[in-house]
Amino acid sequence: MGQPAPNRGGRGGDWRAIAAFLVLAFGWSWAFWVPKALAGLGVLDGVPVLPELGAFGPTVAAFVLVAYANGVTGVRRLLGRAIQVDYPARWLAVALLLPVGVVATALATAYATGTVPSYPWTGTPIVLPIAFVFIFFLGGPVQEEFGWRGYLLDPLQNRLGATVAGLAIGLVWAVWHLPLFYIPSQTIYYNIPMFGFFVSTAFLSVLHAWLYNNANRSLLPSLLMHTAFNWANGMFPVLESDPASLTLLIVLAAVTVAVVAYWGPSTLTRPRSRSDATV
Repeated sequence: MGQPAPNRGGRGGDWRAIAAFLVLAFGWSWAFWVPKALAGLGVLDGVPVLPELGAFGPTVAAFVLVAYANGVTGVRRLLGRAIQVDYPARWLAVALLLPVGVVATALATAYATGTVPSYPWTGTPIVLPIAFVFIFFLGGPVQEEFGWRGYLLDPLQNRLGATVAGLAIGLVWAVWHLPLFYIPSQTIYYNIPMFGFFVSTAFLSVLHAWLYNNANRSLLPSLLMHTAFNWANGMFPVLESDPASLTLLIVLAAVTVAVVAYWGPSTLTRPRSRSDATV
């Protein structure tokens, strides 16, 4: 299932489309978040109660630009990529199990060092599946993935290669979250070490590119991996433990380096053959 190019203006047009996307995505999200962040810093008083719509910036930007360039047909194609399954099912398994495995390894470190986090679902395990569904629709994936992977990744990796594009999107993705670190009511980000978040987001973004390219540009694996990572960190909050947080970064780095080394940095789509090896 194909997707129209972001625009028909050639390589220069790609950069214009990328710039337009970033302006719209950041403009939408930060219009909701920056006033709250300034209030949290004590710079503004009497900030009106704003709706919780800031997280939809990347998806809103993607659909606005696709609709502008390709009309209803483009919108339908972009939506269809969220349910596209014309690729080996193992990539769906990777999307679900890889984040859980990374967090489980960090959790093991927390137990080994006696810094076990508190679980928000203790005594009510029914919260676990409910939280997964909630996070899928309202905890990041649907609000973001149509933009980061659905719109931004292809033009960037066509110019920069998959790994560099993944890292670039990871940096943009992390910066986009910046106001949330200064909003006291945003307990997910408030007081979390910013450096660790930026580094982990960069690694995750490369892994998203790997999944996306191997799943025939479907958005479903990215939606699921984003959900699984947020769910695992929310239900088993390893970031409460410093040793576990460090383990999380190390494991993410190791997995990312292994993926890039084995599958090749340019496309991340196939293992290197013996003839590709450097003597």
